[in-house]
Amino acid sequence: MLTLGMPGTLPNVSRLDALDTPTLLLDPVRLDRNLQRLAARLSRLGVPLRPHVKTAKSLPVIARALVGQPGGVTVSTLKEAEECFRAGITDILYAVGISPQKLPRVASLRGRGADVTVIVDSLEMAQALRAQGEIPALIEIDSDGHRAGAAPESLLLLEIGRTLGARLRGVMTHAGESYQSKTVEAKRAMAERERAGAVRAAERLREAGLPCVTVSVGSTPTAMFAEDLAGVTEVRAGVHMFMDLVMAGIGVCEPDDIAISVLTTVIGHQVEKGWILTDAGWMAMSRDRGTATQAVDQGYGMVCDAEARVIDGLIVSGANQEHGIISSRGAAPIDLSRYPIGTRLRILPNHACATAAQYDAYHVLASDGSVHARWPRFGGW
Repeated sequence: MLTLGMPGTLPNVSRLDALDTPTLLLDPVRLDRNLQRLAARLSRLGVPLRPHVKTAKSLPVIARALVGQPGGVTVSTLKEAEECFRAGITDILYAVGISPQKLPRVASLRGRGADVTVIVDSLEMAQALRAQGEIPALIEIDSDGHRAGAAPESLLLLEIGRTLGARLRGVMTHAGESYQSKTVEAKRAMAERERAGAVRAAERLREAGLPCVTVSVGSTPTAMFAEDLAGVTEVRAGVHMFMDLVMAGIGVCEPDDIAISVLTTVIGHQVEKGWILTDAGWMAMSRDRGTATQAVDQGYGMVCDAEARVIDGLIVSGANQEHGIISSRGAAPIDLSRYPIGTRLRILPNHACATAAQYDAYHVLASDGSVHARWPRFGGW
């Protein structure tokens, strides 16, 4: 039985100015809107979502992401798998290539009732799984040359399938190159490339007499722009829950869709340089500079006021461990008098996964902008 309950409210923390900074804020209205947008799209295409929890790492968020879905999740760490299983989620795909040393931990989870599936793309790991016991696997397919996986037309694909035998559940792929797709046409083409690669791999396995029930694809850009998912049994995505500036930079969302932000406080100025100094450095924002290669470089984050309204032209242009440096994107000087010491600002992140990972909880906003709950996050591997 699922135990994804909602933590209690925080009656003593009702205003942003009562929070210590830096801290991580979550707008549940934006979160739900993002979730509903992808769910509606996949429903039209007739394919369910297996949400990836690597971004959220929080049971209340995961509970929202599972609404209307079959109930399975994707994880990138065994800690995520353990936390989800503890909450009552049993259908778990561990979607990172696994090493032999981790198999006993997977076996332990399965022995307690978790239906954990792993992924493999080498004969070595297929043989290790065969020696371990009854751990099922998907074969990872390289559909875009981005990272790992066996090619759909390769002999290796069939060799891995034969070695896995009855442990083979199907195939999965992740079109990581979709993050480089700048246009709508490019994202649609990448989504089709992802689908076609996985479906072709499944066809070859079936033609060889091997089981292939699951055909799993997914990345947020391809999930949001796929037009045809024929032959696919499930889609995986995770960043879609929160969105971020990288997604905005390739046209997957708008800044107003980004559901998390970092609340920070102005702690000083460098008048000669036109800088605003804050207490949110790279320990608060992460070192991720994912927008640096995009058409618009957002530095370490886009600056908003305390009500989440974007302040045109201001970005976190530099970051030390505990200092953020806000400057003007162009030549226009900043009126520093508008941002006295103590001013609260909010920073939209480049990469939601990386920024959220710096915190142990989300401070959840109410409709009036006050804080009404604290949702814990889990970390570790």
